[in-house]
Amino acid sequence: MDGSPLPGKRLSRDKEYLMSIFTIDQEKCKRDGICASECPAKIITQQDKESFPELVEGGDSLCINCGHCVAVCPQGAMSLKTMASGECAPVQRDLLPTSAAVDHLIRARRSIRTYSDKPVERGLLQNLIETASYAPSGHNSQPVHWMVIQEPSEVRRMAGIVVEWMRIMIEQQPHIAKGYHFDRVVQAWEGGVDRVLRGAPHLIVAHAHKDLPMSQSSCTIALTSLELAAFASGLGACWAGYFNTCATFYKPMQAALGLLGGHQSFGAMMIGYPKFRFQRIPLRIPPRVIWR
Repeated sequence: MDGSPLPGKRLSRDKEYLMSIFTIDQEKCKRDGICASECPAKIITQQDKESFPELVEGGDSLCINCGHCVAVCPQGAMSLKTMASGECAPVQRDLLPTSAAVDHLIRARRSIRTYSDKPVERGLLQNLIETASYAPSGHNSQPVHWMVIQEPSEVRRMAGIVVEWMRIMIEQQPHIAKGYHFDRVVQAWEGGVDRVLRGAPHLIVAHAHKDLPMSQSSCTIALTSLELAAFASGLGACWAGYFNTCATFYKPMQAALGLLGGHQSFGAMMIGYPKFRFQRIPLRIPPRVIWR
């Protein structure tokens, strides 16, 4: 929902009370107030235990279409105009991982920089993106768009453009280039070794409109979710930092990507089947925490 009011209508029925953005099944509704309590925008109100939930004045223009009210209702009595309760899949508690499983997943995840030649099935890549699309975004803006560079030859071409940019940086901004060891990356490329995109068969780019304040964080969270989903699916992934920096500043790379007007790459992920499997979890610096 873009924030503009939806056409409102009230329709009296024996079973339902239809408002401009949501419907309440009065036979199912227990008037427990859960939907009102959980609404992030606080646009649902309930006068008392005898009343059904209703919108506050002007609430239809404030709804962020997050679906919390639909998802939280134990009776399935609430439906938004954009999503009926019956259209939303139930949470399957038996499929949820234990805290120990999540802990191990995060600790065992590695950034993969050596890939096999086996391509990842397009359907699997699509599933990963669909999973990542459920990542949180500010104000439920869901600004993230995706580009999948599926052909390995095209991934390599993109790596070559990054190397081209690095050569320019070495000449024109040597202090920056030295700090990021661009000389070593270029030297490796000239020796036939790709240290930009690591010979990954695929590259997934998260992009959004550059003027939206939620774009950067939303793309970062979505890609983080995608990386974890990839690991759980037997794939390897690695953040493509050199690529994304190049895509941010180098116009030839922006032209090669051809993103939507006003859009910018806010992160990219190399992805493929890992050539090797890690056997142990390396040590990390203990968390630095201030408790108050």
